[in-house]
Amino acid sequence: MRQVIAVVRWNFLGFFKNPRIILTFLFSFVLCFFLSGRAMTVANTYDSPMQAFEPFIWTFGDETSVLLCSLLLILLFIDLPKLSPFTPYMLLRIRKWKWLTAQFFYIFFVTVFYMLYVFLATGLLCMKKTYIGNIWSKTAALLAYSEMGKKLSVPSTVKVMESTSPAECSAQIVLLLVCYALTLSFLMLFFQMKSGKKAAVAAGLLYSLFGFLLNPSTLSDILHKEDFQMFEIRRITGWISPLNHAVYGMHDFGYDHLPSIRQSCLLFFCVLFFLAILSFRTLKKYNFGSFTGE
Repeated sequence: MRQVIAVVRWNFLGFFKNPRIILTFLFSFVLCFFLSGRAMTVANTYDSPMQAFEPFIWTFGDETSVLLCSLLLILLFIDLPKLSPFTPYMLLRIRKWKWLTAQFFYIFFVTVFYMLYVFLATGLLCMKKTYIGNIWSKTAALLAYSEMGKKLSVPSTVKVMESTSPAECSAQIVLLLVCYALTLSFLMLFFQMKSGKKAAVAAGLLYSLFGFLLNPSTLSDILHKEDFQMFEIRRITGWISPLNHAVYGMHDFGYDHLPSIRQSCLLFFCVLFFLAILSFRTLKKYNFGSFTGE
């Protein structure tokens, strides 16, 4: 574990001074500002409070928000793995599976830190109207039990409010997004070592685009079908789309015939395990000259 921790620490060297990282977090704050502003409009209009976790939940509550988040994650992990002339030395001193394990922990810690940053950003932006108690707010009820939430594109739904509490919902959203980020990043890691940085970025974009095209809302517009006609398509895309697996509202709540949170995490784990095997096999054949630009 000391060797794994040493590689993780080396990956974090210069992390907070990197202009790309700073730019990513600035873009994330702008995204939080626009997404939380819609809920704040309702709270100010009706003078109703919000629970402290709700702005965070609504920031990652639908497919579009998670898609924007995935694009920021691509920017965040675009240099994964961190390669330099020192990398071959590390790979000669430690086993390659330990190096891959360190990449896993690095992605995990960065994603969790990113989620905490979004939570703090949404909390600060909405702090004038928030409270701590772990019960859904009047604002959430206004958005869920009326057409207001759909008109403002705020993903507050009745089935979520009836199934869980705000704190539990936030924890499950973080879990799903971490799993999604791990699969996305290991896909980019594999293509980075296999074909280079351009191929890694293209793979990440195609992974996100695949989920976007399988969005039920997008498919209903393409196929010109009404909502009641999209039940079967919604169920199929809910199982095969990685983006839908990362969206909390696209899971089974007892009557949707969609994957549960546990099933989505298991599916992400299987994909991650497969990508880890491919990355390990590619790493064994990797040309060390490419680390130094030769």
